[in-house]
Amino acid sequence: MRLRALLDTDALGLRLLGGEDELDRTVRGVMTTDLRDPSRYLSGGELVLTGLAWRRDAADSEPFVRLLVQAGVAGLAAGEAELGNVPEDLVVACVRHRLPLFAVHESVAFATITEHVVRQVSGERAGDLAAVVDRHRRMMTSGPAGGGPDVVLDLLGSDLDLRAWVLSPTGRLIAGPKVAGPGLPADTCAKLAAEHLAAARTGRRGPHRVTLGSSTYSLFPVRSSGRSPQASRDVRETVLSDWLLAVEADAGDWPEERLDLLRGVTQLIAVERDRRDAARTVRRRLAQEVLELVQTGAAPAEIAARLRVAAPVLLPGLGAAPHWQVVVARVEWQDGDLEGGPVAQSLLEEILVDPSATGPEPSDRIAVAHTGDEAIALVPLPAVSTEHDGSEAGILADALLESVRDPLAAGLDEDGRVTLGVSASVHSAEGLRGALEEARHARRVAAARAGRVCAAGHQELASHVLLLPFVPDDVRRAFTARLLDPLRDYDRRHRAELIPTLEAFLDCDGSWTRCATRLHLHVNTLRYRVGRIEQLTSRDLSRLEDKLDFFLALRMS
Repeated sequence: MRLRALLDTDALGLRLLGGEDELDRTVRGVMTTDLRDPSRYLSGGELVLTGLAWRRDAADSEPFVRLLVQAGVAGLAAGEAELGNVPEDLVVACVRHRLPLFAVHESVAFATITEHVVRQVSGERAGDLAAVVDRHRRMMTSGPAGGGPDVVLDLLGSDLDLRAWVLSPTGRLIAGPKVAGPGLPADTCAKLAAEHLAAARTGRRGPHRVTLGSSTYSLFPVRSSGRSPQASRDVRETVLSDWLLAVEADAGDWPEERLDLLRGVTQLIAVERDRRDAARTVRRRLAQEVLELVQTGAAPAEIAARLRVAAPVLLPGLGAAPHWQVVVARVEWQDGDLEGGPVAQSLLEEILVDPSATGPEPSDRIAVAHTGDEAIALVPLPAVSTEHDGSEAGILADALLESVRDPLAAGLDEDGRVTLGVSASVHSAEGLRGALEEARHARRVAAARAGRVCAAGHQELASHVLLLPFVPDDVRRAFTARLLDPLRDYDRRHRAELIPTLEAFLDCDGSWTRCATRLHLHVNTLRYRVGRIEQLTSRDLSRLEDKLDFFLALRMS
């Protein structure tokens, strides 16, 4: 705003005492002070309000005004309440330094002037930014991306002093300001995403305000462009796929104009989101074609031909055919009325992105199809190495969900569930059918576990872990009670530690020496305890069958 505009507002009660030729100066802020030297708190362009408490005699006016001019302030407004009028020496000093001077009537509070200036300045800056955002929107929708969301976030920082980030529903950082300043830690991103998803499930309109430590954030949903909040019949259809804009500010007292501006920014970011989804269409179609060939029993040569088409799209520049892994995910809702396949598809496309990567580009290497409540990802591995334990490197089920478990649980609330299975890697079309079945078996193992978000990998299919989840609860209880309850009762009465002894004995593969050393017992004491176990259970720990029964009972208990 211009200084001249202050005189046009009767409610401010300002009277010009000097500097009429300088009234076209721009006011960028306001500051109230009675310090003799306030220069260290000034950045330029302010209207300075003072009650003149700093003035002890006429000689103080000249240095005070000189310091203001050196700091580049726009003007000075002096209150008449303290001295009855503005001293002539202050008027002379302002005229000498060409600093506009206003008198503030004693009936007008400085707070009234401050509120008016801040409102005008913020409104004009928001209007300027809105114009820039509008230009950027047109540029992004009519041609190249123009820098993507990062450019918009930089505009928010430079024009409105707002730090903001675009996050995925799992808390992955998609875009942030490129200007210098501390980034947003990964754990903060995850917490903000969880808070956003929890609020979205309640149906409340954004922005949602969250306080983490000493910082307050306002969270704005980023929906697909052209889709209103009511366009989705059920919030669960998009809650696990919509991005969010996290702004480090409390939007609770923002005027509606600024809220509308930020909502406009989310619409601009949604253009980039839609562009990314459109780019995924080819990869989704490739995955769907390969999946149909595998499930209908097509010849390996036909499947291999489709994989050769898919490889350059998913891994550009790759010379040799990659290895592949299959990941199966299922999203299920308690009422069963909502198809979970599309939600699971968007979710897999998100969580299969490297969590350390930023931006939408890394997701270009993921092809996901869906059918019913199930989504199936075909993941290329450019180089499959062998780890120290002999297993092949690749996607690990537990690691896949480790950083996204809390946000997903918040989005699922009390009526949703995500289960996920991961296959081993295969290097040919012949192995793809087995990999799909392996991933589906692993997902069923995960589904048998407790929790809203569960995963299992192919490693677990080669052991008892595959069988135990499918044992009915009543059979589990009866089996473990028959073998272990006599030992537990004896331990309670005699503090004999038969259960820990049994666990150690089996863990040492029945070696008397190693087990006695681990338990810090004499071998004869260990033999006495094992004998007591056999007596109480009518089992023989030298027999493989009985060892196996005890092993399973301990695992199921």
